This record gives sequence, C-alpha cells and structure tokens, in this order.
Amino acid sequence: MSTRPALKRLLLKVSGETFGTPGASLDLERVDVFAADLQQAHDSGIEVALVAGGGNILRGASLSGAEDRVSCDYMGMLATVINALALQGALERRGVETVVMTPFALEMAAERFIRREAVQHLREGRVLLLAGGTGNPYFTTDTAAALRAAEIGADVLLKGTKVDGVYDRDPKKDTSARRLDSLTYTDVLRDDLKVMDAAAVALCRDNGIPIIVFDIMTAGNLARVINGEDIGTIVK
Repeated sequence: MSTRPALKRLLLKVSGETFGTPGASLDLERVDVFAADLQQAHDSGIEVALVAGGGNILRGASLSGAEDRVSCDYMGMLATVINALALQGALERRGVETVVMTPFALEMAAERFIRREAVQHLREGRVLLLAGGTGNPYFTTDTAAALRAAEIGADVLLKGTKVDGVYDRDPKKDTSARRLDSLTYTDVLRDDLKVMDAAAVALCRDNGIPIIVFDIMTAGNLARVINGEDIGTIVK
C-alpha cells in the first residue's frame, strides 16, 4: 500500500532546466512536452499550481559580485515570468485555461498574487502559474514554492528535478550511492541534504506539507506520482 498522500491540490516546483536545453535557453518543444504532462494532471481532476525557476535564462546568484545582488535577484524573478508565459501559451493551445500570477505589479502580462483569488482560480479549474518568486531578493524559488504551497493549502509540494530522488551520497561521485525512499524534515535539515533550501524545508515542516522529489524529465512521471506510485523520495 502506498504511503503517499491523497492529492486534491498540488504545488509543483520545477527548475528552469525544464524549459530549456543546452542549445536554447527557452526550448518551446520541450515546454510543449511538459505542458502535455500538466494537461494530463489537470484532466485527472487535480488542482494544479506551479512555481517555475528561471535558471535556463538567468541565475541572479551567478551574477552577484559583478552586479548588485538585489538587482540580480530581480533579474532572476523576471526570468521566471518568461518561463511561466511560455508555459501558459503551450497549455492554452491545448485547451487548458491558465492564469499567471506574480507578487509584483505586471498588469499587461499577469495578475497580482492574492491568496483568495489564487484559490478561487484553482477551484474553478484553472492551472495556476506562480512566477516571480516571493517578490523579494535573497529568497529562492524553492522558498517561494513552500510559501505558496502553504498559502493555497496544497496537499503536497512536488519538486521536479533531473534526478530520480535524494541520495545518501553524490551519485555522480560515488557509484555506490543509494537512493532514499523517505526522509524526515529533520533528516534533511540536520544533514544539510540538497533537497530544497533550509527555509523551504522548514516552511513545509511547520505547515505539515510533504515534499516529493522526483525526476520530472521522464515523460509520465508526474502522472505516476499523482497516482501514488512510490517513485522518488518523500520528505515528511
């Protein structure tokens, strides 16, 4: 029997790598493939919210030192908006109604994030694309994902990555590294495991939101997680 939570409303956090390839910072074919997975999740009746990273276009932290850190972080926030708008286009071409929300004013392209309105969009069957991080410098999109998951009452935070879970050692350096099926929040914080940043993990712990880390790059994996299959690593 699966120990995974029953899902009615989920928040999916994906990195910028989901939107780009080595040859293109924004690969619309890849975005369309990802949109197909999201459409399948949406059509299953689950309420879907997503927080996008922007590292495929620009990583604010990588510019800090050469530029002012605060300005760099704002540039990174804007990169997440570009990804969200690209995904919105791909979803709506598939007939899936979506709304992009940001924590700062961007009236021509997105709605301002207001929790009650965000929840209402989900209840009315729209996919919610949450861009712009928290709207504040020095906070990662992981922290934004945990914050928004708590605000909208998500049953789970899905962390879609290019690896198939959390390992006890770096599998790139140690071929004997073992994938962990489950962890506690305390395990992650105590051992400084690179699941999400500490602020995000602590927010999920304090609000009782499980985190599932899984490989989003393999087509069909999102549906498998939603169906309760024991793939990836669950933190709870």
